[in-house]
Amino acid sequence: MGRRSPERRDRLMRASALVLLLSLTGCTGSPSSPGTAATPNASATQEGTTASGTSAPGSSQTTPASPRIPEVAQKLDVGLQLPWSVVFLPNGTAVVSERDSAQVKSIRNGEATTIGEVSGVDPGGEGGLLGLALSPDFATDRWLYAYFTSPSDNRIARMKLTEDSGGQLALGEAEVIFSGMPKASTHNGGRIRFGPDGFLYVGTGDSQRREQPQDTNALGGKILRLTAEGRPAPGNPFGDNPVYSYGHRNVQGLAWDSDGRLWASEFGPDVDDELNLITPGGNYGWPTVTGAPGRSGLIDAKVVWPSTSDASPSGLEIVDGIAYTGALRGQRLWAVPLESENAGTPVAYFTGQYGRLRDVARAPDGTLWVISNNRNPDFAVILKVGP
Repeated sequence: MGRRSPERRDRLMRASALVLLLSLTGCTGSPSSPGTAATPNASATQEGTTASGTSAPGSSQTTPASPRIPEVAQKLDVGLQLPWSVVFLPNGTAVVSERDSAQVKSIRNGEATTIGEVSGVDPGGEGGLLGLALSPDFATDRWLYAYFTSPSDNRIARMKLTEDSGGQLALGEAEVIFSGMPKASTHNGGRIRFGPDGFLYVGTGDSQRREQPQDTNALGGKILRLTAEGRPAPGNPFGDNPVYSYGHRNVQGLAWDSDGRLWASEFGPDVDDELNLITPGGNYGWPTVTGAPGRSGLIDAKVVWPSTSDASPSGLEIVDGIAYTGALRGQRLWAVPLESENAGTPVAYFTGQYGRLRDVARAPDGTLWVISNNRNPDFAVILKVGP
């Protein structure tokens, strides 16, 4: 090839400078390059993609599409204090748990109101009032479920969430339906969510008891599957046992894709945060391994963040084939494109812009709510992620 003319060189230099300038701007929703901070596991995707997300040599698999850039619709400065979980009533009202205050609050028309306080909560360290879930039959039974730390353990209770003719919400007495999950100052798990099958899925932590995750008769370091009354769900892989999958360190997010596959976000130790595709009876390796080492008999993570400073992934939501997870230590929103059982290259948004991000949840109107966790006080960011 011949040399470029001076005019062409000038045009290329100006174009390069423009690209660099755009990449450095703090525009809302501009993506951050993950570099080596987050890589899809090529072996777990059957050699379908390389770590950069491009098609691997000799591969016929399709690489998942890149996520659409989320657009900030609104930031709600509603004075939350260490919120942990957000769920939505059918009318769009957001219901939020606060970890240390043990209060349940509603957000409607841009204002937060205290609904009530969950009795028996013993906050401390990472424990307190954690995950919330609404009954699949909420319109008729009005049950709100909560995962919380008590003085002796972690447990799940349900409460009636009633509404009067004026729209005022009230929280009923807590009825404990499941208990005995180990507690500690850290690694308490806490995410709960009803699945497409109508059963309650529960993410627990190892509570610093490293012998528990590999013991299918222990509750720590697991994903559990329960009936709405707190019994082991029928069809669980270990018989009359609540354990659905094991070998987890500290499960923080649960979400299902459009084909009903369960995905979970999980804290690693000082390395290897994970996004996992969950299979019944699967062993995810902790504390023997982390990440995706390809060890026989253990299930590799689909995405591994080698540095926990880039992630510490918490709440998880899947919208139109994209898994969104809030990062606590990483202070960003990760978007991971999914294609069947494969995960593509994660893309980071809002890095350092909103601080620690605890939960991500889709509202009935299709927007995505991201809840901060910064003590200053906290807020909700509402995103548009669809076309």
